[in-house]
Amino acid sequence: MRWNHLKSISAVFLCAAAPALAADISVVGLFGGKAVLVINGGKPRTVSAGESTPEGVRLVSADSKAAVIEHQGRRMTLAPGGGMRIGGGPTGGSSGGGETVTLTADSQGHYLALGQINGGSVQFLVDTGATAIAIPSSLARRLGINYLGGQRGYTQTANGRAAAYRITLDTVKLGDITLHAVEAVVLEGDGLKVALLGMSFLNRTEMKRDGQALTLTKRF
Repeated sequence: MRWNHLKSISAVFLCAAAPALAADISVVGLFGGKAVLVINGGKPRTVSAGESTPEGVRLVSADSKAAVIEHQGRRMTLAPGGGMRIGGGPTGGSSGGGETVTLTADSQGHYLALGQINGGSVQFLVDTGATAIAIPSSLARRLGINYLGGQRGYTQTANGRAAAYRITLDTVKLGDITLHAVEAVVLEGDGLKVALLGMSFLNRTEMKRDGQALTLTKRF
């Protein structure tokens, strides 16, 4: 299988509203002008203010505390971990075990954190634009990861085209959060300098940013 981009173009596409149907809507992450939504139990998706999902859910606005959602003519304000069923009552909150980690942005607004992959120490850079955890091949070799047995493809980096291998990591740990069977991509060459903590990890947490602090809470 051949694939060309590590970065997702967008988690949600602009589209016409779907027919009016009941929908379970939950907020699992918040960023300035964006919210990570789970709709009808599907995969988390990042929606920007003004965008609508295929289910007709529109994000009106979002800040570090709550998202304003519009669906079927109804407008509601939802905080992370909470939700609403259009056509019913509120949904339950997060089903995660409550494990959390709080990161602080550096002077450039980047979130760097020391974590572990398969028990080995790793410096992560949080990257919500990366669809999966991304690892330089040199780091993968240091960690003893047999990435050459993974699904091979190609990606475009700043230094040109590079071979990449899609694998599954046994464990990824960040603070008190430990996740198992996490999708990752290993890149050959020098195009990647640091491990990226992408959405294959972040999608399984609730994300809340308050000023310079980013708090992740395990969902599943």
